[in-house]
Amino acid sequence: MTGGAPRPRVVVTGLGVVSSTAMGPTDFLTALRAGRCGAAPVSLFDTTGFAHASAHQIPAFDAASWLRRTSPAKLGRAALFTAVAARMAVADAGFTDDALIERKGLVAVGTTDGGSHELDQLVALELAHGPASVDPGLVAQVPAGTLAVAAARELGLTKVETATIGTACAAGNYAIGAGLDALRSGSVDFVLCGGADALCRRNFTGFYRLGLSAPRVCQPFDADRRGLVNGEGAGLLVLETATAAQARGARIYAEVLGYGLTCDAYHQLTPHQSGIANCIRLALADSGVKTDDVDLICAHATGTRANDATESRAIRDVYGTRPPPTVGIKSMLGHTMGAASALGGIASVLAITHRFIPPTINHIRTDPACDVDCVPNHSVDADVHIVQNNGFAFGGNNAVVVFGRF
Repeated sequence: MTGGAPRPRVVVTGLGVVSSTAMGPTDFLTALRAGRCGAAPVSLFDTTGFAHASAHQIPAFDAASWLRRTSPAKLGRAALFTAVAARMAVADAGFTDDALIERKGLVAVGTTDGGSHELDQLVALELAHGPASVDPGLVAQVPAGTLAVAAARELGLTKVETATIGTACAAGNYAIGAGLDALRSGSVDFVLCGGADALCRRNFTGFYRLGLSAPRVCQPFDADRRGLVNGEGAGLLVLETATAAQARGARIYAEVLGYGLTCDAYHQLTPHQSGIANCIRLALADSGVKTDDVDLICAHATGTRANDATESRAIRDVYGTRPPPTVGIKSMLGHTMGAASALGGIASVLAITHRFIPPTINHIRTDPACDVDCVPNHSVDADVHIVQNNGFAFGGNNAVVVFGRF
């Protein structure tokens, strides 16, 4: 940045995680280190007629024990995950509710499907019993905007803007970028940002019919990879300026160094190599980071044939023949859609803080078309300073965020 006052540094002070492998950042760290896999047969909806139906479904948990202001029954599934993750993240940051109520903030939540789990239920009710059977309370849970609102209501926030960002599988990174911009501009005092999605029959069926669903587990970069495995969950981060965090004595996980966005508009489904490479370059430039500085890439790595090969080539376009370790955590978490890059961001932050590289599990043999070190099957200790977190979506919606040690 040239001329004018230097832009404020922005840091991560709180993390909230709801995933198939872990609840909360401490358990999530343990799960990442252990290479825990959350894949299991789907039980959330009827899968009769599918040849295979594996997913990363959130195990039953006592949501009421996490929430203080909100009844779980009032929330749709994705909104419930968001509210719980918000409560976790704020507690992890050391904020009381009273400390946030009078502060200006942004609550930005990325999603692919919003309340589509509830929409599935409404469609089933109408088909079975006619339009008169439709539950108005269920209808109110469908709009995507309820995700960010659920977090704000649970925390009693009165001076925040709520934004739900619908850029699909890149939406978590879009939300983090929006938070970074808001703090850099000085328009807010804090940000709660990330992503959330719930399993729904509509989304599951769509990927299945496209031939993109793996029968059992996700195997990013593997020569025999069969596709993605649907998942669900939420990941939220608390962001503040470094000055504000230090003034209150907060623990700082890492710094958000910068981000990049591109929209290729190349193809509805097929990723575009040059668009991805350009997005990475924009993120590195915004961060003031050179390729030699990056210690780890948390890849989008869905486990599909085209995505993994295209992403690998784009990474090599930017980094040359020896890119940094490039891992696919969807092997552990499944493809959590709007939550994916948010959970990837949290994994990136934990890798920096705790000095390790999470593994790409379910790996047997690397595809020559994916010529990267994917850290197969076992995490490794490493002095990680800077991590690039990738998020790429249908339609060429690309978002990359760079985190660094503070």
